[in-house]
Amino acid sequence: MFESAGLLAAGMPDLSVLQFSIVDNIFSMTVATMGAAAIFLFLSRSSVDDSYRPALMVSGLVVTIACYHYFMIRASWQGAYTLGGAGYTGTGAAFNDFYRYADWILTVPLLMVELVAVLRLEASKARSLLTRLVIAAALMIALGYPGEVISTPDGWAARVAWGAASSVPFFYILFVLWVELTKSLETQPVAARKLIEIARLVLLITWAVYPIAYAMGGTMTALQAKAGGSVDASGIVWLQVGYAIADMTAKAGFGLLIYFIARAKSAGVENSAVGQSTTSPAIA
Repeated sequence: MFESAGLLAAGMPDLSVLQFSIVDNIFSMTVATMGAAAIFLFLSRSSVDDSYRPALMVSGLVVTIACYHYFMIRASWQGAYTLGGAGYTGTGAAFNDFYRYADWILTVPLLMVELVAVLRLEASKARSLLTRLVIAAALMIALGYPGEVISTPDGWAARVAWGAASSVPFFYILFVLWVELTKSLETQPVAARKLIEIARLVLLITWAVYPIAYAMGGTMTALQAKAGGSVDASGIVWLQVGYAIADMTAKAGFGLLIYFIARAKSAGVENSAVGQSTTSPAIA
């Protein structure tokens, strides 16, 4: 099951020019999106209150890490194929899909950190929440990886089993985040509440793409294609596209939301400070 250590190398399926280009272009778009988001988030730290700058720093690290890994994923994809005849065929080199899981094991816990940081919860509550979320995130990724590297049709049942096991911490994370974000609305500035409500929906919708993409890459046809069979490889194509789109939204898009929440809460701090200064007695 763990042969190739995450390398999709057992006979890369033949792809049409369109199929190869769709994946290659979405990888290119992801690299650009993550890189642009990193620059924006790092440069924007000075525009928020000091207490929210760590959230933007972590968010910038998330997209920087993702930018690097998608650069490597794209390079591996291009190295695994060569153009010939009616489309693209495997070169014999491996497509290293482990880069994505290496990215997730680093960035998903950091996503939890940036969210908790911008919410500014009580210290004891923040520690408890982060501990639960980080452990659940690690379990989710560790349980999903064995299923991801299965590359033969006879491993379909095992892939489904690993996917189901990974779904338990996956849904736990979504549940906890939804509940905690909802609870935090009462303590957040009015200007930030709408943005936090949007953040809840972005988390729910974006994260829902991951199991869908996982399922598309685990159909019998997709597994036959992974094994080098002469079948339609659309499942593999949409697996890569789905993961890339979800990552762009969950990391770069969510990072922008973190920025806007931090800006809104910083404005509340400034207004509060102005209000206090205008009501303080004049010094003779």
